[in-house]
Amino acid sequence: MSAAAAAPVAMRPRVRSCPRSRALLLLLHGLLVAGLPRAALAFTEEPVERVAKPDAFCSWILRAQPQGARKEGHSEFRLRVEGDPEHYQPASTYRVTLYATNPAYFRGFTLIALKEGRNGEKEEDYAGNFQIIDEEDTQFMTNCPPAVTESTPRRRTRIQVFWTAPPSGSGCILLKASIVQRKIISFQDEGSLTKRMCEKESLYGESTDKPLLDCCACGTAKYRVTFYGNWSEKLHPKDYPRRANHWSAIIGSSHSKNYVLWEYGGYASDGVKQVAELGSPVKMEEEIRQKGDEVLTVIKMKAQWPAWQPLNVRAAPSAEFSVDRSRHLMSFLTMLGPSPDWNVGLSAEDLCTKECGWVQKLVQDMIPWDAGTDSGVTYESPNKPTVPQEKIRPLTSLDHPQSPFYDPEGGAITQVARVVVERIARKGEQCNIVPDNVDDIVADIAQEEKEEDDTPETCIYSNWSPWSACSSSTCEKGKRMRQRMLKAQLDLSVPCPHTQDFEPCMGPGCSDEDATTCMMSEWITWSPCSVSCGLGMRSRERYVKQFPEDGFACTLPTEETEPCTVNEDCSPSSCLVTEWGEWDACSATCGLGMKRRERMVKMPPSDGSICGAEVVEVEKCMMPECHTIPCLLSPWSDWSDCSVTCGKGTRMRQRILKSPVELGECTEELEQVEKCMLPECPSDCIMSDWSEWSECNKSCGKGHMIRTRMIKMEPQFGGDPCAETVQRKKCKIRKCSQGGANSEERKKRKEARKKRKNKQGREEGGDELAGCKMKPWSGWTDCTKLCGGGIQERLMTAKKRFKSTQLNSCKDRKEIRACNVHPC
Repeated sequence: MSAAAAAPVAMRPRVRSCPRSRALLLLLHGLLVAGLPRAALAFTEEPVERVAKPDAFCSWILRAQPQGARKEGHSEFRLRVEGDPEHYQPASTYRVTLYATNPAYFRGFTLIALKEGRNGEKEEDYAGNFQIIDEEDTQFMTNCPPAVTESTPRRRTRIQVFWTAPPSGSGCILLKASIVQRKIISFQDEGSLTKRMCEKESLYGESTDKPLLDCCACGTAKYRVTFYGNWSEKLHPKDYPRRANHWSAIIGSSHSKNYVLWEYGGYASDGVKQVAELGSPVKMEEEIRQKGDEVLTVIKMKAQWPAWQPLNVRAAPSAEFSVDRSRHLMSFLTMLGPSPDWNVGLSAEDLCTKECGWVQKLVQDMIPWDAGTDSGVTYESPNKPTVPQEKIRPLTSLDHPQSPFYDPEGGAITQVARVVVERIARKGEQCNIVPDNVDDIVADIAQEEKEEDDTPETCIYSNWSPWSACSSSTCEKGKRMRQRMLKAQLDLSVPCPHTQDFEPCMGPGCSDEDATTCMMSEWITWSPCSVSCGLGMRSRERYVKQFPEDGFACTLPTEETEPCTVNEDCSPSSCLVTEWGEWDACSATCGLGMKRRERMVKMPPSDGSICGAEVVEVEKCMMPECHTIPCLLSPWSDWSDCSVTCGKGTRMRQRILKSPVELGECTEELEQVEKCMLPECPSDCIMSDWSEWSECNKSCGKGHMIRTRMIKMEPQFGGDPCAETVQRKKCKIRKCSQGGANSEERKKRKEARKKRKNKQGREEGGDELAGCKMKPWSGWTDCTKLCGGGIQERLMTAKKRFKSTQLNSCKDRKEIRACNVHPC
């Protein structure tokens, strides 16, 4: 809570609208929770004491009743969740922004998060938790802790808070906001001030709630975790550190629910701090091993320099680990370097299913998070310890304008990595007798006898592809697959057989009789040559994937070296070139085509001559035979221009069906339409009609009259500006006498002055014409402009109506006059 909110009432700044705004906010919140239809309500001012004091959880809000007339909802206010997600990830943290579009503003607000279908009477009706970002702007509502409100009522156009989503199983939630602008309260039940989000489902539909308190699975399961780094200059170009970019060594473990490596909203341990700031896993591994039986497997992977390389150049790092009933959670982290204290990783990912089985596969995209130990805002910011230490939180695109992930629109941060966790083996008796998926079914059946090929002559296929790798890399049963393509079906009345074929298999080097097998991984890519010119050495590695069950050690080599030659000619006229890049796609989609690849000159000859090494290589490529098949389509055309020149519109693209219709009906879409957005359309100034001309400001001689009009809407987005609001013209009633008039004329002027004086007295003291007794004129209002011509007005209202007077014959009166007509 802010200091202003905690200070005694007598010491708070005196803001005249504060009590009224607070009463209106309390009144609004009750209406908001009660689910009033979208509307903006105008309220009469009432003393704060009329709001009942709380005697239960937020129950005082529900007893607030609206007074006054309803108005239409306001569209100038918006509630936005960073990234505009339709679903929330349980326990994840999001930045929530409430803002007004120019030139609107608001003085107060209320923000709540309700479970869908709840009315807010109980604490469990509220979903997730808010976190205050700026205590000078926001605070928790004193008598209703789940709600966030303003610290002090003042003009503002934007506020921000963090919201941590509720745990898994909470269903859909509603983020609702209200706005107080002077005496007007605005909210919308299904509009721009309400955001509905539902819980994000697991990609493979097998992950359980997080965390699962008790796992009911039997036996153990073995997994492989693979880390794919996507942090590259192409995807994250802003300030990308070209020379020092890397991922630190990955460190983690499979563990029980009693141990937490790291979590959002928690504080980084010394081990996490060393990984986050230095990229060192030593302290983190020490902390993990000290947990004893709470940890089953320590997960370790090598650092990656540079951070990104094509997979055909460097394989993605992976590691294997095991889980059991008591240690069924998996966590890891790695530093994104260089950075202040930014990391990615998984926290307490549960691999036990509700059906008492083990998750088959998990894929998770990752954005970086801040460990809360360093206050730097760029990749290479100097060390700046955060004192006191802050909680771990995800980075957002609105953290700081200098951040490499900054986006003024608050969009989602592009993922920097993807992690894939796959089950590769299960051991021991399993509880769930129903197989998880078709992989388990196929792996458990014997290979059937192959029948003779009975493919109809009317079905034209490609050749069978080679058999795929076995789905099991261990000595447990798996499956492998081959496939072929149906090129043409000449007779649609004759069905064509399947295009896929499966057979059981086991990992390489395995057999049912041999229990002494030492299973090795594939060799990784050769390292670069140790020299840049001439004769050098290069090496490659592999690792032991499975030791023999009889306890013998593996004698197979895990490292190989061989000579390598780079630019045999090391004379001054030689040049240094890079490795060849990947081959481009074949120029033909079927039949014979060409493909090419390139490399670059890293160092030209020192003598200034031209490098003679080839930098482009071309060769032939063969694609499947060309046949006319159904649904042979042309590439998509370019997107058309937007259908409008400003604002929201649509655009389209098309493609053409190239195969004959005689081969069958094509159900593929031939036209696509999507929305497009151009800059907002200009809005011209809108003005009211001219008022009537005023009386001449002189009773004789030359004078002037004026008329005015008001600005109803200011121009926006480059629209035409507003014209003048005041016009004047000359007037002349009669010539003024020069002192030679006779006594008769002086008498007439005297009587005229007397009449005017009597009339003025009647106006100031009340008027009884038309059967009414009027109150005196009110004072003139403040001028609407300081210069350039504004208006003032005053009112006279009826004080008493005589019995014989008709209702419509006694009306209030209003006068308008020009003011501040001097030019600006």
